[in-house]
Amino acid sequence: MQSIWNGAISFGLVSIPVKLANATVSHAVSFRQIHTEDGGRIRYRKVCELEEKEVPSSEIGKGFEDADGSIIPITEEDLASLPLPTTRTIDIVAFVESERIDPLQMGNAYYLMVNGAPAAKPYALLREALRRSERVAIAKFALRGRERLGMLRVVDDVIAMHTLHWPDEIRSPEEAAPETDVTVRDAELDLADALMDTLGDVDLDSLHDDYREAVEEMVTAKVEGREPAPEKEPAQGEGTVIDLMSALESSVREAKRSRGEGEGEDTGKKGGENGGESGGENGGKGKDAEVTSLSSRRRTGTRATSSSGSGSGAKKKSAPARKKAAGGSGSGKSAASSSRGKSGSGRSSTAKKTASSGSGTKKTASSPTTKKKTASARKRSA
Repeated sequence: MQSIWNGAISFGLVSIPVKLANATVSHAVSFRQIHTEDGGRIRYRKVCELEEKEVPSSEIGKGFEDADGSIIPITEEDLASLPLPTTRTIDIVAFVESERIDPLQMGNAYYLMVNGAPAAKPYALLREALRRSERVAIAKFALRGRERLGMLRVVDDVIAMHTLHWPDEIRSPEEAAPETDVTVRDAELDLADALMDTLGDVDLDSLHDDYREAVEEMVTAKVEGREPAPEKEPAQGEGTVIDLMSALESSVREAKRSRGEGEGEDTGKKGGENGGESGGENGGKGKDAEVTSLSSRRRTGTRATSSSGSGSGAKKKSAPARKKAAGGSGSGKSAASSSRGKSGSGRSSTAKKTASSGSGTKKTASSPTTKKKTASARKRSA
């Protein structure tokens, strides 16, 4: 592993010679600028603005721009004369719990490697002390012309160092917070928790850069003279959340579907419970509407009997009125009676019913129409 810095860790009176190496590597695809007319490379040249000519690296130095725009030259001798004890030393100043380090402060990561065999023993001592105490070391060191703050921690069997931003370099988050007060309901929090549980844990080694792979595939296809395979467009939201609850519910269902699970066990259980409750209520109401209890039937039968009894009493009361009536009503009743009877003769049926109903029906049998028919029959026989 190639080192980018050589120095020593200062641990009290113990000095540990180490080399610094990058702990990360970038796989980002980089592009070159070209002239679109002919494909020629675009080059940057360092040109002096006073002489308007290119300057070689050996003639390029450092300068500090003042507030009025003037440039103050700074030489390497000026920088070397500064009282900077951490020029080649990682000076440990404290040991703290890792929870005290805000992730916002963390920057680049490096591996500290032993520089020579004699450094192995003190290196292992510091490593095991950090591991057993479950703390991290805070240190100062100089790198690329400036003093920096660092954090040392144990990664497997190696001491790693993260650069830290100085406390005054961390911006306050107050300006980034929402300006309006928002109230979050418990039901929304429950759905958010369900979504978090559905997404669950992930193996970080399984995550990869889809964009980089797509770019590499496109470049390979152009080199081979073929069209790259079309990529499926990812589903994108509209950007505006109209109903937060619906969005959370849909997110839970989609997350479970993408993980190969069902439509949602929790959602299904909740829907089943709601459906069971509503079905039970509706079912109960349906049974009450269709089934009549025995006591209700008895009450209904009693009411029907009393109403029929009052109807017969009304018929009895109306009998004297029918006696005085002319015969139209009697003949109408006879016709109604003959339609209900099963015998062929309507008159005999009417006579039987009127005879059984009382004296009022006897007068109904001898109606004026019957008398006329009898008179005409006697004339024909004579």
